[in-house]
Amino acid sequence: MIVNIGDLREAARRRLPRFLFDYVDGAAYDEKTMRWNEEAFDRVRFRHRVLVDVSARRLGTTVLGAEQALPLALAPTGFAGLLWPQGEIAAARAAETAGIPYCLSTASICSIEEVRAATTAPFWFQLYVTKDRGIAKELIQRADAAGCSALLLTVDIAMRTNRERDTRNRFITRSAIGVSSWVDMALHPRWSLAMLRAPRARFGNFAGIAGVGRGLMSQGAFVAANTDFTLNWKDLDWIRGQWKRKLVVKGVCAAEDAERAADGGADAVVVSNHGGRQLDGDIPTIAALPSVVERVGGRIEVLFDSGIRRGQQVVKALALGAKACLIGRAFLYGLASAGTPGVTQALDILKHEIDSTIAHVGVTDVRELAQRREEFLVSA
Repeated sequence: MIVNIGDLREAARRRLPRFLFDYVDGAAYDEKTMRWNEEAFDRVRFRHRVLVDVSARRLGTTVLGAEQALPLALAPTGFAGLLWPQGEIAAARAAETAGIPYCLSTASICSIEEVRAATTAPFWFQLYVTKDRGIAKELIQRADAAGCSALLLTVDIAMRTNRERDTRNRFITRSAIGVSSWVDMALHPRWSLAMLRAPRARFGNFAGIAGVGRGLMSQGAFVAANTDFTLNWKDLDWIRGQWKRKLVVKGVCAAEDAERAADGGADAVVVSNHGGRQLDGDIPTIAALPSVVERVGGRIEVLFDSGIRRGQQVVKALALGAKACLIGRAFLYGLASAGTPGVTQALDILKHEIDSTIAHVGVTDVRELAQRREEFLVSA
């Protein structure tokens, strides 16, 4: 029985080959930051309120100038199309039905154009900047042509890090499809048969670019070799000049960096540590959120991600000043277990948990949580 995100995680673990489940579920080195992201929520506690009429409740909000039904968005995640056939399209359709934004990753299996053709709602596009600025410029132009309403620039990848589960599984290397991987896939026939019937997997946004190769492994090597680790604040100016719609800087934990992003023309920042997948030992994002909100919350919107597994955690982040929360692993577990219905189930779980939580703390509108947090929120 599926009753929470943890149950979806277990369903995903059973269906996926180990190397893919570990890619989704794992983080950098000792995975401390990933654990801390979740554990830190426990130091922010509720104090329930009583005899408040909460019969009518509002979960919708406005993010980047657009109304949405829930204070959630599906975060950009690479390789979603390996978890379920055309996984990015499956997730985007679930987000569209739920009335929330979907953000497509640069490292997606389905291309910008394929997601656009399969959906009607505007979606966001996440950008990894390449050494060849011509490629980055082309990606920006394609996102604009597809009507993407926001561009999310990911900035928390100063260099590649060691995700030790991936290293042990020899994932994202040319030698990934070895004997052990074939055995792993054979032991998970539901996933294997579904993927055999799906179009051949490739990095959709890089298909056709000279030198990128035709197979997923060679394309992965190209993408890894061309990620630009010289990215700096001057590049933010360049991107702002290329993109005329909403620009979001994703991967900020320091208030000083958030302020520089605002000065550089960003419309929003995402307080994020990449779900613990980059710097192990990094500050939990819920601990970083208040200082960022205090510094820039009056100028630009502050969004939040990393560690969301419960609707109660969403309410805590909103109460501390986030406008909305991006979820990654939480929806990927649903996607991996059942495709579009699985993502819908993950969103329904979080929706009901958010709804129940605001009722118990005596707030009827998620947009009022930050202003009223002293009524119901305490620190451990």
